Amino acid sequence: MGVRHSSTTVPTAAARARSMLATAWSCAVTTEIGKDELVGAHSVTDDGKLRLHPPEDSTLAAALICAPHGEPSTLIEFADVSPVPVRDRIRARLWLSGSLIQRGDELIFDTTCAVLHDSTGRVGVELDELALTVPDPLAEAESRLLTHLADAHPDAVEQLTRLISPDSLQGVVRVRPLAIDRHGITLRLERTSSQADVRLAFHQTVEDVSQVTDCMHALLTRARLSAIRRGRPVGG
Repeated sequence: MGVRHSSTTVPTAAARARSMLATAWSCAVTTEIGKDELVGAHSVTDDGKLRLHPPEDSTLAAALICAPHGEPSTLIEFADVSPVPVRDRIRARLWLSGSLIQRGDELIFDTTCAVLHDSTGRVGVELDELALTVPDPLAEAESRLLTHLADAHPDAVEQLTRLISPDSLQGVVRVRPLAIDRHGITLRLERTSSQADVRLAFHQTVEDVSQVTDCMHALLTRARLSAIRRGRPVGG
């Protein structure tokens, strides 16, 4: 099921892809002769270029030797995994296709196509836009922010559900924070045999992690006011 939005302000596909490249620790690399699972073996330049540093005994080393002109056609897959344990933990996948070019001791990936796949479907990412886009300012801190919210402030997560329509909460047995970015926070509503995601927009665009506290406090204030309007106990 896709994400329900309380606002049309959401990260672009390029922004999500760029944030995934900046924060992913592993990736799967497939060439004509095999597949490698690389961990901690890639980096990204400021303009979004992907650099690989595979082990010497990797399949990629053989692929470079066997490929015409030493530039094997390659598919690289990144998985965006929720830092908070939830059902269906993979939030999105990013596929990059292109070719690898040997430059000194590293491999440069020449991307020819980028596709992002999440709960709303698949969308192509414009390569020029990807190169010009910077990671979300909360991307590096997202894991810490979400796990802290889930572990230390479950009451705050519950209060945020006051901003969700009662109809959408029917049958919900657990609510977990799923994602956070400069525009808002997404909650995962889990039912016995299904789930849905609901996005709550911040009142302003976050420019750095220091502004998250104010934005979350503003959301919680709105939630308390919503509970009062509905005649519900603020803490229950």
